[in-house]
Amino acid sequence: MPQDSNFSSTMRIDIPPDLMTEGKPRAGRVETTKIRVRPATRRIGGGAAADASASKYDQLLQSMYDASLITDLNGRIMDGNARATEFLLYSRRELKGLTILDIVSGSDRSLLNTLCQNLQNEKFALLQAYCVRQDGSYFPAEIAVNILKFEEPLLCFFLRDVTLRRQAEEMLRTEHNAIQNAGTGIAIANVEAKLQYINPSILKLWNFETAEQLIGKDVRHLFQDSEQGEQMVQSVLVDHTSWSGELAGKKESGQEFTVQVSAGCNRDSEGEVVGMVLSFVDVSDRKRAEEATRQAERQRVMLASVGAACHHLGQPATVIMTNLELIRRMTIEFKKEDLNEILKITNEATDTLAEVLHKLNSVNEYRTVQYLDTQDSESPENVILDI
Repeated sequence: MPQDSNFSSTMRIDIPPDLMTEGKPRAGRVETTKIRVRPATRRIGGGAAADASASKYDQLLQSMYDASLITDLNGRIMDGNARATEFLLYSRRELKGLTILDIVSGSDRSLLNTLCQNLQNEKFALLQAYCVRQDGSYFPAEIAVNILKFEEPLLCFFLRDVTLRRQAEEMLRTEHNAIQNAGTGIAIANVEAKLQYINPSILKLWNFETAEQLIGKDVRHLFQDSEQGEQMVQSVLVDHTSWSGELAGKKESGQEFTVQVSAGCNRDSEGEVVGMVLSFVDVSDRKRAEEATRQAERQRVMLASVGAACHHLGQPATVIMTNLELIRRMTIEFKKEDLNEILKITNEATDTLAEVLHKLNSVNEYRTVQYLDTQDSESPENVILDI
């Protein structure tokens, strides 16, 4: 980059903490690349002007929000502000006896060489590193480095404690991993009900291959009943209330399934509704199990009803059979052939009735068959018990 350019670029360096080298002596003098500095257009003279300049410099240094350390090109700390003493637990005098390598964990002489070479081209440097306090504890820091182009060029390190940011980032990362690995389908839609984020479980529920197939689609298109989907969207995005219910979904393959949906408002830091958050659980297996339970209960009730009917019909049928047999014997003695034939046929019918009642009483599964072979063969009126 030309020296007269008004723009600068930033070099980023990540330095892992050197937790295993605590107590090791630092190397001696650091060989660095000399930095060429354009001569100042005006030098501040001695006396009152110099004192005023030094006073302004010190006020500026102490007013910095970040911890600020001024070093020479070898990394020796020449000055620091009150924020630096607060962060690092050193006094200002103690700081002047250290080098920046004592502060930045895991750094070495090559770091200063790299900084000097890049800052020579008027680049800023941004370090992600851990800093070491006087008591040996560590804290994550974001360190911005630039050069002060005095007669003797100096390096200026601005240290910002990013512990809270790192904790927030770790929490967000943990929550993201939890959502990504959740067995429940989770989606986020904007105020137009267009999908912006989906987790892998939704792809499995709807049998899609990639998230791009769903991102940007209207969430209402996921359901068979668009009217119910519209009701859900209206409740969340218009009425700003939560919604929960079961909807019929349709997989990419065309297979239908039942999904339990819970939807609520997605709000920004100011409490404004910026969309909706939805969770989906496939309840098809549960619905089938519930239907099977209902069918079993119906069969149990039917069988109990049949058993009760057989019990109550059995006694009158026995009496009828006995009386018919007595009457038939009496007609034989009086030689009433016609009446005897009628009684014989009636007696055979009662035998058949007794056999049917016996079969009904021994039924252990409720099954039905068609009674007549008609066009309306599936109607309830054309179904009878299979015995």
